[in-house]
Amino acid sequence: MPAFMGLRDVGLFLRSARTDARIKQLRCTLSLSEALEIVYTTNPDPWASAAPRYRYQRRKYEVLLSLLPPRHFNHALDLGCGLGFLSRLLSTRANAVLGVDVAPSAVARARALHSDQPTVRFETHDLLDLPRCLDGQFDLVTVADVLYYLMPLDRSLLQSIARRIRSLLTSTGVCLLANHYFFGADPESRRSRRIHDVFIASPTFTARAEYRRPFYLATVLQAQASA
Repeated sequence: MPAFMGLRDVGLFLRSARTDARIKQLRCTLSLSEALEIVYTTNPDPWASAAPRYRYQRRKYEVLLSLLPPRHFNHALDLGCGLGFLSRLLSTRANAVLGVDVAPSAVARARALHSDQPTVRFETHDLLDLPRCLDGQFDLVTVADVLYYLMPLDRSLLQSIARRIRSLLTSTGVCLLANHYFFGADPESRRSRRIHDVFIASPTFTARAEYRRPFYLATVLQAQASA
């Protein structure tokens, strides 16, 4: 087990698995926004991301930031921000951070949790229907543990998302993509691999680096200036 994890962190994975199973069940009849809203209103911290007893998630976000190019960013966008803990960390690398999530309850709680951070703000938006006024505004976009909740997650949808994320970036912008990854034969890990492969193959991006860490896959993508 990685040095930054303790035995109690196993409980985090179990709690996360239960939440993901609940979302999958709800998605049989509801949209993603409706399913997530139910999850957040039932449990204000459904993935235990704020629980101090677990170290894994905080350490994961710290490592993700360390994978970014060694520069300070002007405006960062955290897509699918949840309770906003990655957004908060991004404020150490960016002058201003916008976290967006499709669940209003998550956004309301993120605002309350991080009200002491004047450079971080939160808004409710659907990743698949982001307002065009955001285009070209960001030199960093993070998409961590978000895309595999979309259904149906086919190649055409992923290509469309890659193009949309590129449109949010400046000509020198960077996208950080991260998804759970356990082992090659695991169905969820194969889904993560497909997500990253589509982004890497997209003409809108150039892959700068890819990293395997316990237990996630991270890819740093550079915006193509001609896109």
